[in-house]
Amino acid sequence: MKLSILALSATLGLALAGGLAAVPAAAATADTAPLQGYTASSYTGSATEQANNKAFYQAVMKSALAKQAANPWVKAVVVTYDPSNAPSFAGQIASSAQIWNSSERNIQLRAGSNADFDYYEGNDSRGSYASTDGHGRGYVFLDYSQAQQYSPVRIVAHETGHVLGLPDHYSGPCSELMSGGGPGPSCTNPYPNATEKRRVDSLWANGLAAQAAAR
Repeated sequence: MKLSILALSATLGLALAGGLAAVPAAAATADTAPLQGYTASSYTGSATEQANNKAFYQAVMKSALAKQAANPWVKAVVVTYDPSNAPSFAGQIASSAQIWNSSERNIQLRAGSNADFDYYEGNDSRGSYASTDGHGRGYVFLDYSQAQQYSPVRIVAHETGHVLGLPDHYSGPCSELMSGGGPGPSCTNPYPNATEKRRVDSLWANGLAAQAAAR
């Protein structure tokens, strides 16, 4: 589902009215384009969605690699996230990071300042999603209502998968993390399968190789 300026303004209004932290001001631009929400109700698998997913991953990759260049002895790229604007999901975010960190060799997630991406929470009719403004900023939005219907850890791990470069694949089985809400609310699996793990490791290994070649 595409995000118009009007829709984004409505999202900001809901967040502010509820006393929640609003999404980054940088996101309120004509270039803002969120990835598909967690559920498959309006999934189209469009080229635009895939392009947005790639843009988000590349923005995070660029920022993370810049930090890694300052610490060349670090073999894995460290991607920093800020969970402070999604306090209701603090435990699920930490669990998601642990799941991904135990699954990958070339990329590690760490909570901290000067973050590469942020988590936000609130109510949104589109559900949870990952978004990029196309200019090096991205965030993950976690929806309250959706987390009451679906496994919140799976939702967070799924949306974090977008940050790491994975696209949605709602027609996949429950064992596939990026199938999201496709298998239905009974699916609670928060772990990427072997193919998804290899894909992420490959993406970030290529990033490291490119960074090394540029030095």
